This record gives sequence, C-alpha cells and structure tokens, in this order.
Amino acid sequence: MKKITATLTALMAFTVAGCAGDRSSDAAGKDTAKGKNATAYPFTLDNCGTKVTYKAAPQKVVALNQTAAEILIHLGVGDRIAGTGYEIEKAPAAIAEEYAKIPQLSAKGDTVKHEKLLEAQPDFVYSSFASFLTKEEAGDRKELHDLGVPTYLTEFDCSYHEAVADADFDMLFEEYRRLGRIMGRPDAGEKLATEQKAVVDKAVGEVEKRDKPLKVMWFYSTFEGTPWAAGPGGLPQHISELVGVENIFADAKSKWAEVSWDEVAARNPDVVILADLTRGEPNDTAKEKIELLKKDPLTSKLAAVQDDRFITIPGSHMDPAYGSASVVPALVDGLRKLG
Repeated sequence: MKKITATLTALMAFTVAGCAGDRSSDAAGKDTAKGKNATAYPFTLDNCGTKVTYKAAPQKVVALNQTAAEILIHLGVGDRIAGTGYEIEKAPAAIAEEYAKIPQLSAKGDTVKHEKLLEAQPDFVYSSFASFLTKEEAGDRKELHDLGVPTYLTEFDCSYHEAVADADFDMLFEEYRRLGRIMGRPDAGEKLATEQKAVVDKAVGEVEKRDKPLKVMWFYSTFEGTPWAAGPGGLPQHISELVGVENIFADAKSKWAEVSWDEVAARNPDVVILADLTRGEPNDTAKEKIELLKKDPLTSKLAAVQDDRFITIPGSHMDPAYGSASVVPALVDGLRKLG
C-alpha cells in the first residue's frame, strides 16, 4: 500500500484552563492529582510497554474503532473526535445522535487506513485493537509518534488476541482514568470509572450461589464456518469468574480462540452466551447463531440448544467497551431466568 510520506501539518498546541493543580504520574501512569479538574502537561505514560508523552489536551482525536469512540463520548469529549472507523453495530440510542456526527474514515466493518488517518490531521490516536496500529492499517505507533501524534492502545490488547493474565474491570476503569487525564478531563475519567464499578458491584452482589458452576460458551462469531469463542485473559473470562460460571474454553491459548464444533459438543455447555453483531458477516446476529446451532448435526443435540438456554448480549461488549460493565447484570439476570 502506498504510504503518505509527508509529515502532518504542524499540530496546534492547546492548554487547559486552570492547570495550576500539582500533578505527578506514578509508574502505572495513575493520576495522582493534588488539584482538581486539571491536567498538568506534558506528562508521560507507560502504555503497552511504550512510553508516550502527551504535550497538550488533544482537540482532534481519531478513535480507530467504534467502541473507542463511544468511551470518549461518555467521557464528555465526543466533540473532539475528528474521525473513527470499524463500526460494527448500531450506536446505542443514548449516544446515537452524537456518534452520528463523527466523520467515518472507513466503510462499516472496515479499518481506518494510514492515508485516511493522516487526512484527518489528528493530534491523538486511540485504539482498542493492536492490529489496527500496524503499517498495513492506520500506521504503527512509532511511525505516528515520529509524526508528533501520541497514541493510546488498550492494555487488554497490547499483543493481538494474546491472553492478558490480569485482565479485569479494574484495568478497564484505569483506562477511563488515563483517557480522562490525557484529554484534560481527569474528573470525567474518575466519574465514569466510579459509575461503572457500581454497576458491576451491584450485579455481583446479586449472584445466586450454585453447588456446581454452570458451564458456558461465549460464542462470538464464525469464520468460514469455524466458531470463535472467548478464551482466557479477557473480560469474558473475568466476568465468568465474577458470576460463578465456568468458561468451557478457559484453557484455550488465546483470549479469542478458533475452536471446532466437535470441541463445543464434547464440552457440552449448559448455557451459550451469544454475541449479537450487526456487521453483516455470516452468523453475526444472535438469531443467526441460534439457527446455526440448531441446524448443526452436533450442536443441535446439546441440551442447551434444544432447551433454548441462550443469553444474548451486544457483541462489542465482549471487548473492552463502555457497555462491558452492563454484561454482568445481564448475565446475572439471564442465569436467574434460566434457572
């Protein structure tokens, strides 16, 4: 792919009013403010093993995927998003109007390419997927940093699909705090983290104890007929542990694993958690997944399939997203209804 070699036009530097608060950054990059409602620039974070310096509050952000853009909207900085891509489902009603105003830098379901990214002249790039920050896609992080564009990559995906040993909601909430600090809105990051933690804690407090954990399959998608399911080292595994169920693919080699129908049948889940996607790919929607499971000669014989023991959640919520916290109450409620 032909690369644009010209550097970005000089990026404007901005300051945030009221930056007198005394701030420092610990080794984890946590906000240790002594003042309120301010970020002191410049500051440096260690993000996925890369030290990144943020010199000013970003004003032209490119979020490389829909869920990244949604997090920024919930932080109250949606008006600073200059572009996004990899749209995989309809934006939630609560933010649909604001999301619709964001320029789309790629076709639905496609990724943002380097040329399109540069055309947007961003002063900050945020991604939920390591695979989007490569030379073949939006550009690798070093390349963007050399152009004077700082980046942030979710700590859930420093390496593509690799299991993260300590993946949990605390990691997601810390991401909110870091983004709030980067955007000059540390108060918003803390508020969002506190609100979402309350959602998780309330749901966990309502978990019904079982003598024997139910076995679940987190069914995300299919590729050329092969199922993909959640493995270890991601939010689905963490949520399984929180609500007391057993992920049947907790022993997989990656957090998203290519499995087989033979394996699914042999592991015989009690409940199938369906990712409802609207990308337009085969078997993306929950309805299509149910039809597939009921037609397949192996899975159609499973009690979970015959008894319609399904729980449906938005597919994007299985990855780090604003909606991920809502999976916990949805799963707790779904398990209660299934008995």
